[in-house]
Amino acid sequence: MKAKIRKLVTVVEETRVEMNRAVEPATRRAAAVAVIENPFAGRYVEDLSTLIDIGEELGELLAARAVAALGIEGASAESYGKAAAVGENGELEHAAAVLHPKLGAPVRKVLGKGAALIPSSKKRGGLGVALDVPLGHKDAAFVRSHFDGMEVRIADAPRANEIVVAVAVTDSGRPHPRVGGLTKEEIKGVDGLR
Repeated sequence: MKAKIRKLVTVVEETRVEMNRAVEPATRRAAAVAVIENPFAGRYVEDLSTLIDIGEELGELLAARAVAALGIEGASAESYGKAAAVGENGELEHAAAVLHPKLGAPVRKVLGKGAALIPSSKKRGGLGVALDVPLGHKDAAFVRSHFDGMEVRIADAPRANEIVVAVAVTDSGRPHPRVGGLTKEEIKGVDGLR
């Protein structure tokens, strides 16, 4: 593996009650997070292919860990998202290199599909910075019930020369969705939009 991983963390959230109303079945989401060394920290590098390849490795590793944490088959996952935070000696383009060119294909492979774009966010921050992982339905971007996000943070990361990378997966949408729009039962899953 090209990534030099200092730490792996997996977080699972299960919501059983929202506004004093039972959520049945409970909504569950998991984020798998890797804290990796940034090989380009502190210097400008034109060729970011090393980080792009690291993204591909992490896509499979983190998606598999998130799905396993939910205790479901990959094909049963409904939403996904990705995010990265670079430490102070990194640049946003380092996060983009990890997240965009190659991370998505292995995530989709673990999940058995994924016609929609994987929502993403990136930022620079210090130790314990909150990483807001945006979520959207994996097969149809217009499913409003699945517009969501999951906050994760690692108390001792990212260090100045590190990148925190997260992949989040859910087994459902938000608790008690009622803002209309395309429902998951109406998904065609052809174009990634509907």
